[in-house]
Amino acid sequence: MVHRYSFAGGIAAAFAAAAVATAAVPAVAKTFKWTSASDIPTWDIHSQNNALSNGIHAWVYESLFYYDRNFKVEPMLATGYKQLTPTQLRVTLRKGVKFHDGADFNADDVVFSLNRAMDKASNFGVYTQGIDKVVKVDDHTVDIFTKGPNPVLLRQLTELRMMDKDWAEKNRSTTPKDIRSKDENFAHRNANGTGPFMLKSWDQDVRMVLVRNPNWWGKMEGNVTEIVYTPVKSEATRVAALMSGEVDLVLDPSPTDLPRLRANPALKVIDGVENRTIFLGMDQFRDELPGSNVKGKNPLKDVRVRKALYQAIDINAIQKNIMRGLSQPTGTLIAPQVNGWTKKADVRYPYDVEAAKKLLAEAGYANGFEVDFACPNNRYINDEEICQAITAMWARIGVKAKLRTLPLVTYFPMIQRYEASIYMLGWGVPTFDALYSLQSLVRSVGAQGDGNYNVGRYSNPQMDALVERIKKEGDIATRNQLIEQALLLSHQDVSHIPLHNQVIPWAMKKNVNVYHRADNRIDIRSARVD
Repeated sequence: MVHRYSFAGGIAAAFAAAAVATAAVPAVAKTFKWTSASDIPTWDIHSQNNALSNGIHAWVYESLFYYDRNFKVEPMLATGYKQLTPTQLRVTLRKGVKFHDGADFNADDVVFSLNRAMDKASNFGVYTQGIDKVVKVDDHTVDIFTKGPNPVLLRQLTELRMMDKDWAEKNRSTTPKDIRSKDENFAHRNANGTGPFMLKSWDQDVRMVLVRNPNWWGKMEGNVTEIVYTPVKSEATRVAALMSGEVDLVLDPSPTDLPRLRANPALKVIDGVENRTIFLGMDQFRDELPGSNVKGKNPLKDVRVRKALYQAIDINAIQKNIMRGLSQPTGTLIAPQVNGWTKKADVRYPYDVEAAKKLLAEAGYANGFEVDFACPNNRYINDEEICQAITAMWARIGVKAKLRTLPLVTYFPMIQRYEASIYMLGWGVPTFDALYSLQSLVRSVGAQGDGNYNVGRYSNPQMDALVERIKKEGDIATRNQLIEQALLLSHQDVSHIPLHNQVIPWAMKKNVNVYHRADNRIDIRSARVD
């Protein structure tokens, strides 16, 4: 059951509860209280590939490898690796690691977890792509066999967190919670990882409490011993909580509030470009769009219509008036920090209302048409406001977009069921390699992560062939040429309508010390509250 509450009184009660919990912690402990617009959808680590979830999960569940602050891969639950053959990677495991319930971490858990991530109900196939099988060598060694050379396997492994095999079997959670279903397993609301923090309580959409794991194998650079997370949809309420001292950090302050936050001597704001691109996807699969006044055909299958919708969007107005400069307009599906990005691929079709009208007329829609338009309202910076502005822009060319906005928890399962004609999506790149985006967004829907977020079901055999070559190509220069070809083909086909790369500000008290990451994750291992 999803818990909801009124922000008029519920948020005050939630913060009051957090204050009581904080007061009960010994004086030497440091509680870190933070807020953002939405909650995580699940604690099942292989269920929903959601950036906020993945960042929080990483505090409780660990992967074999992870990133340092420069996004170089470093061992985590692994101690090292050796490429025995082009398709066989041997990984040695850290000894003496225990799960939160006291059970030992070993090779059986690795084999189980990677196979679980490859389950048909998992949303993590994009990270297991190319893996053929995982074999236990001994208690602290596993071999990962791939179907062919995989140049990004280690980066994929950074997002595949480990679950205790015995715990999952005991609690009937051997398969992930299906994102498209309302059914729950034990792992949906409970957690048992090896990480520096343990899940103490979670009242979804209300409050989450994590506490330090006293038996963690690693070294904490920071001083945080308790984490209290309170998701708050209202931008004004989040900022008010920070200014009143009820929270220590706001992960996503509104651009309109930034000037007064920067001017407040008790606060500080740090900014950075996120490796996340915001774009619109379009249903290019159905023969008729539900809710449209066009019967017997789908206007979005026509590239001229898709291009018209693209050219009707004034991206500079969105950057200036809605994002207040906190965006980088883009013409491609990946951000500059991602391997494979090129200036040649990052070129937008120009904003041109008259050209858009002409394209619609050529396609047979001189008077426009009606279409469903779905957006989240608590996931990306000003997501709802952006969609409202785009709706008004499309109205100028006669396209009547019937906008509906939903919270993250219901929005993502909805689009994954292919229930949106046009939808907004923001795509971060945990591997920092373009394959992650291309395979997820423009590869035809298939197995092992192919098209797992291609929910408009765009399909082009030429694109599929390029993505398959990129998966296995070992020569860096050749591989990057293939990536550029794929990005240019996406532009030519108008597979999606790219909008911008997010610039992320974090607002916090002066006594909070965290470093800004391009993946918009707080590294709790080094966080300090002084």
